[in-house]
Amino acid sequence: MSISKQHKLKSTVFSHFVFEMLLPAAIMIFIFFKLAPQKTETDYGNNPKAGKYAEVNGIKMYYEIYGSGQPLLFIHGNGGSIRSGWEQIAFFSKNYKVIAVDTRGCGKTIDTGDSLTYDLLASDINALLENLHIDSANIIGYSDGGIIGLILGIKYPKKVKMLTAIAPNTRPDSGVLYPQTQAKMAKDLAKLTELVKLGYKDKISKLKLVRLMVNHPHISSAELAIIKAPVLVICGDRDMIKLSHIEEIFRSIPKSQLCVLPGSTHFAIQENSKIFNEAIELFFTSPFEMPNSF
Repeated sequence: MSISKQHKLKSTVFSHFVFEMLLPAAIMIFIFFKLAPQKTETDYGNNPKAGKYAEVNGIKMYYEIYGSGQPLLFIHGNGGSIRSGWEQIAFFSKNYKVIAVDTRGCGKTIDTGDSLTYDLLASDINALLENLHIDSANIIGYSDGGIIGLILGIKYPKKVKMLTAIAPNTRPDSGVLYPQTQAKMAKDLAKLTELVKLGYKDKISKLKLVRLMVNHPHISSAELAIIKAPVLVICGDRDMIKLSHIEEIFRSIPKSQLCVLPGSTHFAIQENSKIFNEAIELFFTSPFEMPNSF
């Protein structure tokens, strides 16, 4: 073996070693969906020119609209907000009417309930689309937003024209989540529960969001099988959701395509936004196909 090939082999082995060592730490740090703030010309998520509130299911849901054309809904992840998808909003608003929302307990949407479920969050989105007189829309759902998107496809099929579900999960167990992730979630849940008992009311919203991830969702393969809309299941090759589970979701949906972005983590929407956005745009604009290699 040549010196250059030996060097390349050693580099590859070292890279895999570093990834295996660092992945648990990365998961523990980023258990909440928190992308670093970015300076942009438009103040996405806090733009009075584009922002409005809608009365849905007993709450005031905040949303912003950009661009014109076919409706495209962006749903952020757990603990995120409209701001989370600023690169997607900027990209897709050139050709679509982008409706970006703050889900319950996130951003500017205040939740006064006792608990959260993904079914409730999906019901909120359906009510918002009804409020806006939108019969159906293309949907980009990220992480928890991807879960909401899948439930919309199951329970409100007429509202979903095409869906991109980014790194969703259908259950909160060890077949889906890394052990370190589950341990961190359990630790956060215990800590936040204690703080709320001590009277820290500012922690209630975060507690409900952690409790949501710990206990939900519970979507069966049989439920995924009734989704009629074309679905692009997309994730990073270094995602927080196990690739085996992403593939399981992909194979359970009748009209589905799978995209695994190289060199990308759970936060590919900003890390690898160019390829990410172009892959979704191709999915939305091309005739849907399920080619067969045999």
